[in-house]
Parts: sequence; C-alpha cells; structure tokens
Amino acid sequence: MKKTILITDDDHDIVRLVTEALTYEGFKTLSAYTGEEALTLLAEQPVDFVILDIMMPGMDGLETCRRIRETQHVPILLLSARNREIDKIIGLEIGADDYLTKPFSVQELTARVKAHFRRMERMRVDLKSNSPMMYKNHPLLINRHTFEVFVDGKLIDLSAKEFQILCFLADHPNRVLSREQIYDHIWGDVAFGDMNTVTVHIKNLRKKLGKEVIKTVWGVGYKFINEEADK
Repeated sequence: MKKTILITDDDHDIVRLVTEALTYEGFKTLSAYTGEEALTLLAEQPVDFVILDIMMPGMDGLETCRRIRETQHVPILLLSARNREIDKIIGLEIGADDYLTKPFSVQELTARVKAHFRRMERMRVDLKSNSPMMYKNHPLLINRHTFEVFVDGKLIDLSAKEFQILCFLADHPNRVLSREQIYDHIWGDVAFGDMNTVTVHIKNLRKKLGKEVIKTVWGVGYKFINEEADK
C-alpha cells in the first residue's frame, strides 16, 4: 500500500514540485496551503508523513505542528525560509521530527522521507527477529510492539524520532553514543545533518523520561543508563 504524504505550504510552486517528486517515488500525496487545511485533512483521513512549512499566513507551521501533536504521532518535517537556530529548536521541541531550510534540494527532501520509512520498516523487522518486544528498565518500560513507553506506569507521549532514538540507546546500554552515530542511525546521512537536531531530541526525551534515564557525557555523546545490564 502506498504511503500518504501531506504537503503543506502556502507556496503553490513548492507544493507542485514536491508533489511531482514524491509521486514519482511512488508515494500518494495530499496538498494543503494553510495550517487549517492541513488539520482538516488529517482529521478526515490517515496520513503517514507530514511536510509542513513554518512561515504561512494565518496559523503558522509551528502552531499547526503543536496542534497535530495534541492528537497524532505522525512524523513531521518542517520547512522554513528562515535559517534561524531558534526556529529549528522550537520546532523540534514542540514535536517535529526533522527540519529543512529553504531553498532545499527536492532530491534531499525525498531522500529524507524515504529514509524515514526505511528505518520504520527496519524497526518492524527487528521486532520480528532479535529485538525484544518488551524492555524493562525500572521505572522505564518500552513496548516495541505497540510503540509505547511508560514511566512508573504512566504512558509517555513520544514522537516517532524520539521513540527511535530511545530504542537505539536502549539497545546499547551504558555505552556512549555520539551525536553523529545517533544521527546516522536515525536519519541516515550525517553529511546533510545538523547535529543540533539530535541535541534537541535528547533534551525532549530527558524532559519526558527523567534525567536519570539518559546521561550526557560532555564532549562525547549520550548513554542509556541500565545498571542491570552490567550484572
């Protein structure tokens, strides 16, 4: 079944170019030109991935992203003509999975979308082979089968990328992983990547899970703390 991508941008030319590129790659696409239109489409039908421009009239992309995250976990890639670090940080903190600055290469955009689905498929394959469905590290519980995370029995709301990063770290307990290693595993291409993306996602995870779960090793990277793994 074809994956459905929702493209949201008030620039009709960009929507057309991205639509053509993704359709060529075998995706089904939906188009929206305002945040309100995007929310309506998401409420009416299932969508597998959202491409969302930040600078739109009316409801901007950041507010649209925030509202999407109130009800859905669909992956979101933000677009912005403003190459400002604060925009990227805010976008990732409110739940976006990735960020691309305009002008961008359509080839890079499609590569990022395809890489996301490859990694999600790889995660599903891992579930059927080596990776445990349940991972217990008191007070943390990761259910890879349902893509759910609990802390002290409370369900924690994670984005797709946050869940993937957590699982990657949990698979290497007490081992320091660099930002480059994490980015390469989750997003797939360090050459195009901004390592601050990893930093913001880790910050969000620590805020949601508690600082004792993931430790920052300054100047090196991050590690998932599991004392039981060393016994």
